[in-house]
Amino acid sequence: MPASALPSLPQRITLAGGCFWCLDAAYRPLRGVLRVECGYSNGQTLHPSYREVCTGNTGHAEVIRLDFDPDVLPLDTVLDVFFAMHDPTTLNRQGNDVGTQYRSGIYTHDAAQLAAVQAYVRRLREQGTFAAPLTTEIAPEANYSPAEADHQDYFARHPYQGYCAAVIAPKVDKLRRSYAALLRPSA
Repeated sequence: MPASALPSLPQRITLAGGCFWCLDAAYRPLRGVLRVECGYSNGQTLHPSYREVCTGNTGHAEVIRLDFDPDVLPLDTVLDVFFAMHDPTTLNRQGNDVGTQYRSGIYTHDAAQLAAVQAYVRRLREQGTFAAPLTTEIAPEANYSPAEADHQDYFARHPYQGYCAAVIAPKVDKLRRSYAALLRPSA
């Protein structure tokens, strides 16, 4: 088999776009997503708890760690969804969620991915995609810890909880309308 016909290896990227429940709910129904895990990244405390991260004192962002098949869901598409699902122009906040733990961030897993993300964001800036300057932090993933089990797949388990119904459901509905071609048949 020629090298060009070989399937790509799965990739991992870590994304911060406000509350991790929103990104978790956005990516789970997409074709090519292999695994989504909520967690905390790029702070200074080792293995922080949700309660500690919520103080804003650990330096961590609420993130999802996303494993995906780039042959089905290319990195540029992962980033298209990411930038559609949150406001990357507000520093350390998404709506009423305020603090460094709610910052916009893309945390990469190798030099090639870092270069690709930087090029993508440079194109957004050059095209003037957003009316205000982007505040998205771009850096290698550091000091990652998975979130507690009750934060994993939260929206699917609690769709009628107040935050889920008021904040996450409209974002998921927007995703389903804007990216219908990316959804798994069962989604």
